Amino acid sequence: MPDDPASTASGFVVGHAQHREHHTGCTVILCPPGTVAGVDVRGPAPGSRETDLLAPDKPIARLDALLFTGGSAFGLAAADGVMRFLAEAGAGFPTQVKPIPLVAASVIYDLLLSGGAAYPDAELGYAACRAARALPLPPAAQGNAGAGAGATVGKWGGPAAMMKGGIGYSERRAGDAHVAALAVVNAVGDVVAEDGGVLAGARDADGGWLAAATPERWLPRRELFPGTNTTLAAVLTDATLSKPQAARLAQRAHDGIARAVLPAHTDHDGDTAYALAAGTREAPFDMVGVQAVACVSEAIRNAVRHAAPAAGLPGLCSGTTAQMETPRGPG
Repeated sequence: MPDDPASTASGFVVGHAQHREHHTGCTVILCPPGTVAGVDVRGPAPGSRETDLLAPDKPIARLDALLFTGGSAFGLAAADGVMRFLAEAGAGFPTQVKPIPLVAASVIYDLLLSGGAAYPDAELGYAACRAARALPLPPAAQGNAGAGAGATVGKWGGPAAMMKGGIGYSERRAGDAHVAALAVVNAVGDVVAEDGGVLAGARDADGGWLAAATPERWLPRRELFPGTNTTLAAVLTDATLSKPQAARLAQRAHDGIARAVLPAHTDHDGDTAYALAAGTREAPFDMVGVQAVACVSEAIRNAVRHAAPAAGLPGLCSGTTAQMETPRGPG
């Protein structure tokens, strides 16, 4: 952990907002000026906005904000609220008429808990921006907070076997630089500890882990629908990176997903990783990459460690969560 955690990732701030009753929400990362961003999409079923802009061959290197949201494709509307918040602050890529805020977004499918009764919208995205606070993200703002409100894990065993997922955070030092990770865990797979044991995932009828009897973690079930699961990860660092290096760091982040989620990157997932670099400190790229992998895997584990029971699903945490949330809309 950093000795000076308040300076983690130099200027990134994070905010949550959610519909309490309907178990859906969004989480925004507001970036300091000059942030360089990259993305790597490994899952075959992503829902996203502005990811093409982050490709290494595109000339614009900056990103103003990153949004993780529930609601599946409906939830992309929350990015409009983030745009409005940034526009009011005069932030964005300069053009002849006015600055254009550059906001990337990725979604999870959390309709299993909400029943499609409510989705994150522009109002919720704006509320998340207003609630944004400096890192580190405390335990009370992990688990069932923001985009993790309706996240679930262990769905490879069918709906009756799943547990509550959520949003998690971790941070480390990389020489003189800081590295942090934020992960939204809505995986078809189990979340596993460093020793391979299950932390949260598919349960059998007696409350044990299905993986004990089915270590390959696959049962052909008709109730599994492709494209309804996703793990999202964002690596935040104050290290100086080029745009190609940011893309490579996003690639490395998937190693962290694969260490903590079994199975990952399946036909049922839209796994997506981002890297955001503020560029205020110098550190060897591979050192940043090693720490980013560790942060992502730990953020995923923290997401379920802090996830409380919801909508009849069991969770690992029985304490209060989501103190940073700002409720808006129904519920």
